This record gives sequence, C-alpha cells and structure tokens, in this order.
Amino acid sequence: MPSPKPDLHAILDLDRTIHEPARLAILTVLAAAEEVEFLFLQRITGLSKGNLSSHTQKLETAGFLETLKAFRGRIPVTSFRITGEGRAALQAYHRQLRALLPKEGKP
Repeated sequence: MPSPKPDLHAILDLDRTIHEPARLAILTVLAAAEEVEFLFLQRITGLSKGNLSSHTQKLETAGFLETLKAFRGRIPVTSFRITGEGRAALQAYHRQLRALLPKEGKP
C-alpha cells in the first residue's frame, strides 16, 4: 500500500515568518520565558548580533514579539517578550506542522 503523500498546499501554507529556522528558535525560546535579554538570546541561538537584530525586527514587525529597552546602571539592556499574537501564531504553526507528520503506526 503506498504511503500517503504530504499535502503540498498545507506545506506552502506554513507561516513563513515563523518557519525560518532562526525565527522559530527565537519564538520557541521566548515562549518558554517571560522575558529574555538580547545577549542570552544571542548565546542560546548562536546567531550573530546582526542576524539576531534582523530576525527580531521582522518578528516585531509581524507583531510576534515586543522589544524592551532599559538601563542597568548606565548600561543599556535590550530584552524581548513574545506577544499574545506571537504565542497564538507559534501554536498554530505547531498544529499545522503536526498535521503534516504521518500518524503514529503509519508510514
């Protein structure tokens, strides 16, 4: 019996803002924490400062995260927090991805 073919339309319908590996990693980290500092996020994702800045800007433009600027003494500190919209989009992405996977016990 041939294995079922993946629904190519469902694959193409994945949210491309989230599907990009770096942005998926960023949102996954933010979903597990209340707030994350830039340097921690850079360290855990392995992204360069420029790449991390670029990806966080795209996620902020999409409304998926918010950037928080503060000072620790005289040192500026940038932090990020996932928004409700970002959390919902990440959960929807996970549901779409799971729907594309073969069911347990079936090839």
